[in-house]
Amino acid sequence: MIDAPPSALPDLLVNVPYDALRVGQTAEQSRTLGRDDIAAFAAVSGDVNPAHLDPAYAETTRFHGVVAHGMWGAALISRLLGTCLPGPGTIYLGQTLRFLRPVRIGDTLRVHACVLSKEDGKRRVELQCEIRNQTGALVLDGIASVIAPAVRVSLPRTHLPQLYLFDSAARFSALLAHAAGLAPLRCAVVHPCDAMALEGALDAAARGLILPVLVAPAARLRAAAAACGRSLDGIVSVEVAHSSAAAEQAAAMAAAGEVALLMQGSLPLDELLQAVDAHAALRTGRLLSHVCHLDTPACDRPLLLSDAVLNLRPTLDEKAAIIRNAIELAQALGMAEPRLAILAAQDTITPKLASTLDAAALCKMAQRQQIRGALLDGPLTLASAIAPSAALRHGLPQQVAGQADILIAPDMESGSMLAGQLECLAGACACGLITGAAVPIALSNGSDSKESRVAAAAMALVLAHHQSGKRLPAS
Repeated sequence: MIDAPPSALPDLLVNVPYDALRVGQTAEQSRTLGRDDIAAFAAVSGDVNPAHLDPAYAETTRFHGVVAHGMWGAALISRLLGTCLPGPGTIYLGQTLRFLRPVRIGDTLRVHACVLSKEDGKRRVELQCEIRNQTGALVLDGIASVIAPAVRVSLPRTHLPQLYLFDSAARFSALLAHAAGLAPLRCAVVHPCDAMALEGALDAAARGLILPVLVAPAARLRAAAAACGRSLDGIVSVEVAHSSAAAEQAAAMAAAGEVALLMQGSLPLDELLQAVDAHAALRTGRLLSHVCHLDTPACDRPLLLSDAVLNLRPTLDEKAAIIRNAIELAQALGMAEPRLAILAAQDTITPKLASTLDAAALCKMAQRQQIRGALLDGPLTLASAIAPSAALRHGLPQQVAGQADILIAPDMESGSMLAGQLECLAGACACGLITGAAVPIALSNGSDSKESRVAAAAMALVLAHHQSGKRLPAS
């Protein structure tokens, strides 16, 4: 989240009208450059010069590192003139600029303006403008020409909306980075008979995540490939008659050890899971559960949510199993001791809400080492689980509250609604898998993007290697 730049200004903006201006009059403001300032300026201006955004490229330039856009400094001058001297009512006519030194992340800039001259009648004013960094070095200077306001005004500062910077590509890359260096595994892609499902599988293969085996009716597979303009040359496929046969064939291949992953294509999940359940070799004695990986603009870390797909009204024992599965995935993704929040409608334990009693029991189980590998707390509302301010306001211990990595929903219905709300209303990027079977199952649905399907394949690969305790063979 970016704090709006005017936040350092007074709540009341008072200008200096032309008649009150005097030659030699000065004003100053300061601002420290943050990494998000550069990203926000690039997003608004469209200036994506890699010298400002790509650290590796920036190291090869004469500045040997990322520097701010030059016009970001010019915008600070505009801010000073428009809010302070002369202030509200000022009309910019022109500005000369000399860019003398680079501005780097962490630099604190002092912006200074001094009235050089006045032109009566037209209310024209020239101001000497300069910006110096924290060492006093001059980084930018120039002359501004403005029309000063005619009358004094005193106006409340306009409060801008909060600006959230969400780099979905960076979040996607961060998730894929967990799979870096892992050998791709043979993956049965079950009935990829629409363009998006097929592209997701082929893109996952292109990124070195899976060695796909496409299990589908040949005619429908060719039609999907034609629809997305992709070639199937060199891709292994197994022809079946329909989606149920695809699920049965893929599950049989997994049970025989011919594939190490399953990936849902364009068939219902129930159909695939029925086929998985029919093979004793794929049953581990653990509960099958769904884990959703969510990257949201308002949260600086990914969240894992479980269970939003499979377990409708889980019992206490089933919730403990759901938690264990989620912890295992979190650890596979590099969270050594994830913070896990057990969600409910309120933070206090009350017999009227069974979910709060379950939360308390699950936390006690963790204290008794019946659930290991994570820090548990609950019951917690969603706000108390992920917002530090809410946790502090409610007086909750902040070992987990306010900074949860894993969210455990009270039941499937609430978990599904929460995932949908975060995606549809909060702009979250989501991907998911089913864990608890002998092989991870990467999920997709009709609305998932290609990136979501690739991300699900990456998570499945990471989990498979984690469960094996060693690098699995690629074939």
